[in-house]
Amino acid sequence: MLGGAIAGGLAEAGAHVAICDLAEDQAKEKAEAMAKAHHVKAGGYGMDAFNRQSIESCCDHIHDDFGQVDILLNAVGGNMKGATTSDELSFFDLPEDALRTVMDLNLLGGVIVPTQVFGQRMKDNPNGASIINISSMNGFRPLTRIPGYSAAKAAVNNFTQWLAVHLAQEYSAKLRVNAIAPGFFLTEQNRFLLTDEKTGELTARGKTIIDHTPMGDFGKPEDLIGATVWLASDASRFVTGVVTPVDGGFSAFSGV
Repeated sequence: MLGGAIAGGLAEAGAHVAICDLAEDQAKEKAEAMAKAHHVKAGGYGMDAFNRQSIESCCDHIHDDFGQVDILLNAVGGNMKGATTSDELSFFDLPEDALRTVMDLNLLGGVIVPTQVFGQRMKDNPNGASIINISSMNGFRPLTRIPGYSAAKAAVNNFTQWLAVHLAQEYSAKLRVNAIAPGFFLTEQNRFLLTDEKTGELTARGKTIIDHTPMGDFGKPEDLIGATVWLASDASRFVTGVVTPVDGGFSAFSGV
């Protein structure tokens, strides 16, 4: 959801776009629509973030079609009910497989492995490259009930900083690594926590979030486009190793 909106924003800014999704047919449909709407080259590819071989195959196909990759947006991520505490499921009873899935999805499969695969080639780009990770405000301050997701996003922030230093020192100062930390956006992964499934009204948790967001609303996917285009372009040529909040002021508000 967020990744698709950002990809559309990059296409609107003139970038050629390769969309990777577990559902290859959907990726191809989205790419075709972007190509027509923005008059850029776009392609859709099947990729399983939990399978390194799938990521490598996807990378090969993209390079065959586009020649090189200048921007890598790591937008895979999310949470699941099985890794979320509730009245029915205490922290001590959270199943290990659910926690491992959330950790792998947001950190290893969602960021580290694709960065290894695509970055291996991006490091040879003569004009450098920009790697952009999607983190979360949970990476700065963990929220209640979602320990696996919060821990994984904190690790994404740390890895973003580590890799920015590593690539600049070991390979090229033109290789930049940054992250975007969305505040609260209604997605399929968190809708069950923020809205009542029966009435559609905000839950107590959802109301608390809005009360602590000075701009008084949830973010919309298109709100992430501007920050991404900035981090992807030469406008941020001297920016690396930062995690940029897009949160409606949530991180600035003390509550009083």
